[in-house]
Amino acid sequence: MNATDPALAERLEALDRKLDLVLEEMAAVRRVRREIDELRDDLTRVGREMIPALAGELDAVSTRVRPDDVAALLKQVLRSVDDLNASLAALHAARELLQDATPIARQLMNDAVAKFDELDRKGYFEKGRELTRVLDNVVANFSVEDIRLLSENVVAILSTVKNLTQPEMLEAINNAVEVYKKIDFESVEEFSLWTAFKEVNKPEMRRGLGFLIVFLRNLSAHTPAPRVVPPARS
Repeated sequence: MNATDPALAERLEALDRKLDLVLEEMAAVRRVRREIDELRDDLTRVGREMIPALAGELDAVSTRVRPDDVAALLKQVLRSVDDLNASLAALHAARELLQDATPIARQLMNDAVAKFDELDRKGYFEKGRELTRVLDNVVANFSVEDIRLLSENVVAILSTVKNLTQPEMLEAINNAVEVYKKIDFESVEEFSLWTAFKEVNKPEMRRGLGFLIVFLRNLSAHTPAPRVVPPARS
């Protein structure tokens, strides 16, 4: 009798545990049933309130809608089921594409804002406004004919600028500017013809005269022919 008591007590405990589980399940079922009853009551109450309103709305449009129109509409909807499915699928794909593109667009926007902020800190926008004023001055002070002539001669102007920006030309211009800056025009002495003649005989003056003569000779050789202006049309 004593040997079977522990086994019997264990079985009773197991049975109690199973009974507790059954009671919990029954309580859960009762809660679900109560919630279903409450939902049914709510739906019933809503339905009772909606039916008169729906009946009133249908009565208001009953004179405009015929059964044949409703049947035709239903047929049209049934015929367009494939199109509706395709449209819904396209809408779903567009929605997924929008969801995928939103982070990319947000990152691009952030990068653009950061770039604009960097350009603003460097002064690009302020300088751009000043360049706009320069263009305004050009428009105000130059005629259409002046701009047309500029466009026709822009190649020659750029070629001249290109030649002036060569290292040897820049060095020569810089040397001329430096010499000009060192001349004190208020203390320049006067030369007589004899003094000037003696200065001309100096080697550096002879080289200067030789340079001037060669320059003028080459300049005359490269003088373009005069332009022939076409006669005005009558």
